[in-house]
Amino acid sequence: MNVLIAFVVTFFLCFPIVPILFAVGRMLGFYTIVRERNCHVYVLFGQVLATIDEPGLHFLWPRMGLRALIVNWIGTCYRLDMRLDQVYLRSQAVNSEEGAPMGIGIWYEMYISDPVSYLFKNTDPRGSLAANVSNSTVRCLSNLPLANMMVNRHEMSYTVRDEVSPKSHEWGYRLGSVYIRKVHFRDLEMIRQIESKVVNRLRQVTSAIKQDGANQVSIITSTAERKAAVEFAKAGAIRPQLVGETLRRISQDRETADALFTILETQNLLSGSGRITLVPPNNGLLTSLLAARESMPEPAEPHSIPARRGG
Repeated sequence: MNVLIAFVVTFFLCFPIVPILFAVGRMLGFYTIVRERNCHVYVLFGQVLATIDEPGLHFLWPRMGLRALIVNWIGTCYRLDMRLDQVYLRSQAVNSEEGAPMGIGIWYEMYISDPVSYLFKNTDPRGSLAANVSNSTVRCLSNLPLANMMVNRHEMSYTVRDEVSPKSHEWGYRLGSVYIRKVHFRDLEMIRQIESKVVNRLRQVTSAIKQDGANQVSIITSTAERKAAVEFAKAGAIRPQLVGETLRRISQDRETADALFTILETQNLLSGSGRITLVPPNNGLLTSLLAARESMPEPAEPHSIPARRGG
């Protein structure tokens, strides 16, 4: 029972005691913990005592001796972030070879390569690097042909990087990748003129496409009509021969010929505008109509009146 009580008391006392002991150890410079992609620079009375950039647990006394006891009290510990950083500079003003005002947006990466130089050789290495990249962009990319400036972005990126990297390394800041992300016109009037030219060109191309399509349709239509007219002419020329040959074959059979001409005559009668009166056989109505017609007087022929002579 006593062992259990001692264990519980010890367990709960460790919660406040252990963090306090670790904090006292760090304050006395006994050890320090460096995180991933970080760097600790210890400075005492203007002198760099140690630079630790390896992640993990490090004991300071073997490195700095008794000065580790007072470095956290009197000196300074700079904790630097060594991770890769990215910056985008917008619309750097340059002029093309033709005199067009252009803007270039450049994106670049940077990281701390030398912690001591980063801290003491330049008061604002980040701003200096941005100014260096901007000046190199303007100096290297000005007076380039407009076509190359709009197309060859990779070559321009390599040119700017080769120009900036040696100078930035002197300040402990190394330049990583550089890429020209955007090339644009800065003059609004020029932008409007280019848009107007593009719209007019699109209209011309559209009109040309429509006209070419209409011409192709006309050619196809006229060709089809010409071929159809030729075929109809051939059919019109062959038709009498075919009809005559067919009638010749029909006339060889008397019954077929009589039936055919009877049908044709009936069709002519039906298609005509005359009126037909059908009278049943053995009916005296037809005889009465014919007799009435014969008894009707014939119309008088017109005759001229002789002209009177004299006045």
